[in-house]
Parts: sequence; structure tokens; C-alpha cells
Amino acid sequence: MSDAAIEEVSVLSSIYCRDGEFQIVQQSAQDGLVVQFNCTGGRGGKLNVSAVFHLEPSYPSCPPHISISSTGLSKIQCHNIRQKLMARAAELPLEPMLLQLVEYLQRWCPDVLWSQQECVEQTEDQTGEQDGTGEEKDNQQEWTAVLLLDHIRSQNRYIRLLERWSQQLQLTCRLLLGHNPLIILLGERPNIKEFCHRLRTVKVDVDSSGKKCKERMMKVLAETPYSSLCQHSLQGFVVKDYKSLSELTAVFEELNLAELYQQMLPTLSG
Repeated sequence: MSDAAIEEVSVLSSIYCRDGEFQIVQQSAQDGLVVQFNCTGGRGGKLNVSAVFHLEPSYPSCPPHISISSTGLSKIQCHNIRQKLMARAAELPLEPMLLQLVEYLQRWCPDVLWSQQECVEQTEDQTGEQDGTGEEKDNQQEWTAVLLLDHIRSQNRYIRLLERWSQQLQLTCRLLLGHNPLIILLGERPNIKEFCHRLRTVKVDVDSSGKKCKERMMKVLAETPYSSLCQHSLQGFVVKDYKSLSELTAVFEELNLAELYQQMLPTLSG
């Protein structure tokens, strides 16, 4: 565990010293540090959000893993808070960032909890204890998406970012490098949308003059509910080069995505 991480956690423990506000859950040289921060908000302070940060031994060279739980919010609402924090972490430089994330949660959370509480109360009044809306179920379903990138000039940095995001967002990712750089994603739809949002808002590459730039020209070529046919052929984060359309076709056929590929072919061959 790095000295910077231990020092940062020590500072946080002294700042957030009220009972149950901040605590070290686990600490080991092999697994790193796990800390928990509790934030209260909503009308009358009725809602509590618990943020657990897992700092791996390599932290801060990689962002913390984040999980969110709450006494009064749905899984989707907790998921949205987690996405906000992970997006914020992706924007920060690779240096101790836990204090900034906690402060961000404190600034952002109270207003959100107030509006979320009203939503929860209204939903409970109208529907009782239903399992969830159609939108929530749709968000929890796994989807497949294919993205077309404009360019990859700073390849090493770009690939490191894509791999980190896919891990943070629990997405399976296949990066295809060739005439048309493509990304095939598999995972929950909100996570895919967050991945796309980061591409368009975070400086992931450099332009023709060498200045850092965002992937604003990225296009979503296809987005469809996940097919179990590709369950065993699309796993982890993989980078693959292709030199021709026939090689690209073979990749999609290998992943059982030939039909999806045919829908995109006019764009790729144009």
C-alpha cells in the first residue's frame, strides 16, 4: 500500500470524525484499503447513502473501485450515484483523489437525495412495493453496442483509458484497430451510455497538432439487447488488429454478431 494512500486515509479520518461517518473497513498489503463514507440527505435527513471505496495496492496509479448502497433508494438510483462518482474519478489526474470524491459526493448528494426521496415517496404512494419500472428492468438488461471512433493517435494512452473504463463500468470490450477503429461493448445499458459519455467529454487522445482532445466524433453504429449466443466468445478487454473488411467480418462472425455487422456494413464500407 502506498504511503500516499495511507496518509490520505489518515487525513480523511481526522476530517470526518463523527460517529459512523468515515471508517476503515479492511486493510492489507495484498488487497489494499477498503474505506466507507456515509452521507445523509433528503427531507429530514431520512435517507442515507453509504459509499465504499476500495483502494488497490497500486492506488493512486488507478482510481478506486466504488460501490453505493442506501437505506431508501432503489438499485438504479444507487447505480446512478456510483456512475457520477466514477465519471468524476475518470476526470481527475492519477494522484490521491479520495478526498475530492468524498467532497464531490457531499456537494452533489444532498440535493439529489431530496429529489430522489420525493420520487421514492411518490412511487410508493402510487404503486406500493412493485419490483421496478420497465425502464429500470431495461437498464438492468445487458446490451451489445458497437462504436465507431474518429481516430486513435496516442494509442497507448487511449487503450489504457478504455481498459480502465471497461473495468470500472464492468463492461466486456473488444477494441478493433484498423481503417475504422471500432469498439464492441457488452454490459448493462447505463454503463454503456456512461462509457460513451466519457469518450465525448474526457480528453482521451491528441489532435493533429498534438494537443489533447476528446472523442466528440464517436458514433454509435448499433445498440441492441444482448444475445446469449456471444456469451462465451466476448469476454474481458481484448485489442485486435484487422487489415481488411474480410478480416473484420471474420471477427464479428467469431463473436456471433454477423447479423449486426451486416446492418453496419454500408457505414464501414462507405
